[in-house]
Amino acid sequence: MSEQTTQHLTFEKPDETRTFTHGRLELVRVGTSDIGRLVLEPGWRWSDDVKPIAGTDLCEAPHFQYHVSGVLRISMADGDTFDAGPGDVTSLPSGHDAWVVGDEPVVVVDWFGASEYAKGAPR
Repeated sequence: MSEQTTQHLTFEKPDETRTFTHGRLELVRVGTSDIGRLVLEPGWRWSDDVKPIAGTDLCEAPHFQYHVSGVLRISMADGDTFDAGPGDVTSLPSGHDAWVVGDEPVVVVDWFGASEYAKGAPR
């Protein structure tokens, strides 16, 4: 077991920011883990705005997320579709699409899957 060290980080000064149409991902590195904050503007849809970067038909990044604000509609590959909003926690395996519902930006904190999100192929 590795020894835990004290860290104090903020999404206001992320270690990395990835931008894409209608949104951005801010990453902070805590020890050997990446934690991401996704800010998704109204009109954002994974299959429109991130699919060209990822190069896959559906989002293949698994997620474990806390939903801070806005409403995100999630459609799984098996057809299960649901809305997640403020205070919700979602665990999403690979194979899903998602989009912002309404006029409020969606903000989620992602503890799993953010390190590969919207990374795309090396250029």
